[in-house]
Amino acid sequence: MITKLMEIKIPTGLDPSTIALFIQTASQYESKVYVEVQNKKVNAKSIMGMMTLGLPAGEKITVSAAGDDEQEAIDHIEKYLNNESIA
Repeated sequence: MITKLMEIKIPTGLDPSTIALFIQTASQYESKVYVEVQNKKVNAKSIMGMMTLGLPAGEKITVSAAGDDEQEAIDHIEKYLNNESIA
């Protein structure tokens, strides 16, 4: 399992449209992926779970991934949260 503290650098934060893209990013991987903030931990592939977090720009979150492709999942999610172009 890999756990990493990340900052949301997307100007709008994670609003409904950026949450949908976040979930698409996380769902590309077989690994289990979780987001944790302020003692709440949710499945990063769950739209309902992610919507409950209310994550503005600048918020720091802990992302964890466990599985065969965990490093790739963490790297890709971090690129997305850094508002970098992802393929």
